[in-house]
Amino acid sequence: MTHRIALEQIEALTGNVYRLRLEKPDGFGFVPGQATDVAIDRDGWREEERPFTFTSQPEDPFLEFTIKSYPDHDGVTAQIPTLQKGEHLRIGGPWGAIRDEGRGVIVAGGAGLTPFIPILRRRIAAGTAGEMTLIQADKDWDSLILREEWHRARDLRTVFVLEEEARAGCERGRVTRELLEKHGVTGSTRVYVCGPPPMEEAVEKALEEIGIDGGRVIHEAA
Repeated sequence: MTHRIALEQIEALTGNVYRLRLEKPDGFGFVPGQATDVAIDRDGWREEERPFTFTSQPEDPFLEFTIKSYPDHDGVTAQIPTLQKGEHLRIGGPWGAIRDEGRGVIVAGGAGLTPFIPILRRRIAAGTAGEMTLIQADKDWDSLILREEWHRARDLRTVFVLEEEARAGCERGRVTRELLEKHGVTGSTRVYVCGPPPMEEAVEKALEEIGIDGGRVIHEAA
């Protein structure tokens, strides 16, 4: 079923990231970590669906998406900064395999953080964020989505990995087996993974080398 919903608010965050708040259809439900297919209700764009993750909570009276815009790509995300309050988006039903399955390590690359935003916020509010470690990777400091929110969160352990920038307090390079083991990943760790396909493949290979059974890896392909 397709829902046509109005944009109530759009806010620019850091690193070409935008927070969109939209009306919520009656009876619409989802699980934190799930996504939906989204299209902009404009001529020429209604058939251009893209998957975006809900970053609101199921009990919120609105829907929220946190979307990174890529202005150098002539696609849906490049249109996000041009949206105006009162315009409409079209969304389908919720889908996705990522959800909170308990204590573990989150490995997120770039916009792959978004499935974990509602999961982490829910844990922060409940006082259980200490059960999670967030390893968040991106090209540089300014590209890290909501980095200040995670850094301020009580008990949440954060590891920021910057591929193109050396910065005190951050890891430099990519997420490797050595980095994962340095930050506490063992054969018995539950690991949540989302990011660009090459990163996911490299991380999952590293997890296999560490000895983690595939059933302990939560990712969208599960």
